Amino acid sequence: MSGTTARFPRQPVLFCDFDGTITMNDNIVAVMKHFHPPGWDAIVQDIIADAKSVKQGVGEMFALLPSSMKDEVRDYILTSAGIRPGFAELLAWCKAHDVPFYVTSGGIDFFVHPLLAPFGIPADHIYCNGSDFSGERIRITWPHDCDEFCDNRGRCGMCKTAVIRRFPEDRYYRILIGDSVTDFPGAKIVDLVFSRSHLTDKCRELDLPHLPFETFHDVIHHLEQGGLRS
Repeated sequence: MSGTTARFPRQPVLFCDFDGTITMNDNIVAVMKHFHPPGWDAIVQDIIADAKSVKQGVGEMFALLPSSMKDEVRDYILTSAGIRPGFAELLAWCKAHDVPFYVTSGGIDFFVHPLLAPFGIPADHIYCNGSDFSGERIRITWPHDCDEFCDNRGRCGMCKTAVIRRFPEDRYYRILIGDSVTDFPGAKIVDLVFSRSHLTDKCRELDLPHLPFETFHDVIHHLEQGGLRS
């Protein structure tokens, strides 16, 4: 490890949420509000009430949209999402210090990959859900489903904890960056959380090790200082 990352007890590795974290907006909600297919808001309420899993709800919402809208939906997200300040600098910091950086996203490949393309993140470092436009309606696919250790038992869609568990806790200092309740299962098993919004509330509630942030410049500052030692 470099002099900076040597401040951590083990090799640091970062797992970063996409919607509302890398991007300024929650893109799936933004798409539904913008195109407003009938019935989408009831599905969201079912997800919030835990009457439906995130996996089921996201699949049902996109199924409300015809496959012919693929380009329209993608282009809307590309022009409206916004990248949180400091993201490129965080990637440069990770590269300079040999810190692995993984995107762990509940978003969909047809907009996640185009938004991240300018940043040169290797494709195998981006975990997100897939999509199928061969039918009449958009169908979401789930290439990164829950493992046998996930408490959600197949409800995640893109299981962030399954990705994190591929990096053993005795070898890696695991750091999660996120903003919402979908990041909460991962927050409970990592060494450190950089949190925003609802995730900060959850971390405070259970006294999980976390550092609130607004931009990725804040994250870089704390990483330079050794995380919670700053």
